[in-house]
Amino acid sequence: MLKRNAVFIISLVIVSPFVAMGIAAPEQLATVSGAMHSFIIEHFGWGYLLAAFSFLVFSLFLALSRYGKLKLGKDYEKPQYSYFGWFSMLFAAGMGIGLIFWGVAEPLHHFAEPPVGVPDKTPEAARFAMQHSFFHWGLHPWAVYITMSLCIAYFSFRRGMPPLISSCFYPLLGARIDGTAGYAIDVLAVFATVFGIATSLGLGAMQITSGVAFVSPLSDSMGLTVIIIGGVTVLFMLSSATGLDKGIQMLSKTNIIVAVLLLFFMLVVGHTSYIMDVFTTTVGEYTSSLVTMSLRSNPFMGNEWTEQWTLFYWAWWIAWSPFVGLFVASISRGRTVREFVLGALLVPTLLTFFWFAVFGGAALHLQLEEGVQIAQSAVGNVSTVLFELFSHYPLGSVLSMLAIMLLAVFFITSADSATYVLGMMTSNGSLSPPLTKKLCWGIFQSAAACALIFTGGLQALQKMAIAAALPFTFILILLCFSLYKAMRYEVKVERGE
Repeated sequence: MLKRNAVFIISLVIVSPFVAMGIAAPEQLATVSGAMHSFIIEHFGWGYLLAAFSFLVFSLFLALSRYGKLKLGKDYEKPQYSYFGWFSMLFAAGMGIGLIFWGVAEPLHHFAEPPVGVPDKTPEAARFAMQHSFFHWGLHPWAVYITMSLCIAYFSFRRGMPPLISSCFYPLLGARIDGTAGYAIDVLAVFATVFGIATSLGLGAMQITSGVAFVSPLSDSMGLTVIIIGGVTVLFMLSSATGLDKGIQMLSKTNIIVAVLLLFFMLVVGHTSYIMDVFTTTVGEYTSSLVTMSLRSNPFMGNEWTEQWTLFYWAWWIAWSPFVGLFVASISRGRTVREFVLGALLVPTLLTFFWFAVFGGAALHLQLEEGVQIAQSAVGNVSTVLFELFSHYPLGSVLSMLAIMLLAVFFITSADSATYVLGMMTSNGSLSPPLTKKLCWGIFQSAAACALIFTGGLQALQKMAIAAALPFTFILILLCFSLYKAMRYEVKVERGE
């Protein structure tokens, strides 16, 4: 019994002090997370850049090589979900809250405060803002997710092993994955997942609070944020109890429908031709500068901007990868490696690009063409700028309410998916983890989000994401070698090709 629950118990023992410190002694946690953040950025920041780019190259290599025809499952298996259902769950689990939070705020923030060498609040700053928003939310995060998902899906569905990250190390560790080494890998995955999810849920709760305060007499306060987190926690735990098919898939499809309606409404009322020009131009600039942006840390001009933005994002995606990887693997059985990589890499990326072009383009059009001074709001309070944008368009209050609803549903979907995945990770890979474990992790991840908000809001969320991601970066790198070794053995030795 103890052995079966070792990962669950050890994970709780490690996570609990951080959550308790954030609630009872937020200043001390802020000091600890700040020290870890400074050390990691100073000594390992460059490693995040190299790792993220390497995962993109690795994913494309697998898709375009002879390994691309291998199926994530037995050769006769068919995909469980339709393309619409699959893409809906991919998008909701992988981006969700982040897109709502940063879709307007990030382009405007880069426009108002670009790095050294780019004049602020100019057309040049606007080009830089859109190009790097695409960069931060484009191919790299999905390559990180795909690397993790491929490993889990291949070893679980094709090789018949438990859907655990430790299982993916069998080619490197052998039977030791069932011992201390395997436990350590799975515990690291749980730690990264809890704080990666807490970062996202904290962002979502902050923006829901700002939205409610924007459209109602309530004030934007810490107390309201905690109440919102508590209310949504009850909802996603109820959803989690209904199971994957009934809960997550239904909510994911609802997300996509509401998001698409909001997207196309803004496209129509937000100066369509300008937005489409922004989209096509930025896709071209992103594509032509992809390698340069991927490896640029700006050491000669001070790398503060890169640390604050690019390194935070890469760490955030890596911290999210155990959760998204396990979840995406669980919904991708029956697809070939090539179909999975190209589908998960290109479709969500293009939808993300269009989202930023519509919302970021509409905001920049107000700023540059109509003289509305909206950019500074993204610097002062990033969680309110979306609602300020809506106030300049028809049905602004309705749009704000829709955005709040979308945020809440994305919050529920992400947390629902996370409780399922954390339950799997701490139940020896069971595809039907005990409800008690799911509920336990649901409470812990909401408590972790509250703890980080108490500790210092957005900055605390960013710092903890970067700290949680460091050990897991090395895990992901080793996973690439392990997966390649296993696929090469299957193709050359078992299939004789």
